[in-house]
Amino acid sequence: MEKKRGAGRFLTSGYLILVLAFIYLPILYVMVFSFNDSKSMISFEGFSLRWYEAMLENREMLESIKYTVIVALIATGVSTAVGTIAAIGLSKARPLVRSIILEINNLPVLNPDIVTAISLMLLFLSAKIQRSIVTLTIAHITFCIPYVILSVMPKLRQLDDNVAEAAMDLGATPWKALTKVIIPQIYPAIFSGALIAFSMSFDDFVISFFTAGVDVQNISMYVYSMKRFNPSVNALSTLIVVTVTVILVLTNLIPALGERKHKKEDS
Repeated sequence: MEKKRGAGRFLTSGYLILVLAFIYLPILYVMVFSFNDSKSMISFEGFSLRWYEAMLENREMLESIKYTVIVALIATGVSTAVGTIAAIGLSKARPLVRSIILEINNLPVLNPDIVTAISLMLLFLSAKIQRSIVTLTIAHITFCIPYVILSVMPKLRQLDDNVAEAAMDLGATPWKALTKVIIPQIYPAIFSGALIAFSMSFDDFVISFFTAGVDVQNISMYVYSMKRFNPSVNALSTLIVVTVTVILVLTNLIPALGERKHKKEDS
């Protein structure tokens, strides 16, 4: 029995290692060759930052980075504010109303991106709104809000409703109860939702492709429209991987630090 269990664990570990290697080795490969001195993607001929310098000299690539960051920041700010307020409102709603709205909120998350993209494009066309950076930003806000709500709602369920009511009984206005009592207790979840929204907006392609104007393209659209491979993309991909990694680390670290702080305060 012990031999069979040992063999089973070995096979499970081996399978897990193969899956992780299949996922992460191509990413590591791109990151390593972003420092290659030549254009070759087969042989590494020396360490160099030439492709990072080429990226900084490529005006079209810098334009795509600029649009990506601008749209991601605006979408993150608006979706975080709207999603947080919506989540707080839903936490006070009747159970039936809350469950129905949450199910509707899940639709953009569960829908394939192509369905959401075509729906938004048809909405803009029917409203005779010319596609531009404005429509691109609106589309990103639309699909980012559900992720913020899903991030904030679990934290709100853990709160004691009597705390906010006690604050208002002691003379606090609803606004002060919101900003001084509720938000300080859920800020880790709000921050996590904001980071998820930024990450979703930053690397989106399908929805951006259908809702952006002719003169606007983000990073993913720029890479898609390239006629030939440019090694500068390796440098750009490395920066994106590092950015997303930092976001993921912060997404998991901030809530943990917040919970530890609350536990220390309670003790």
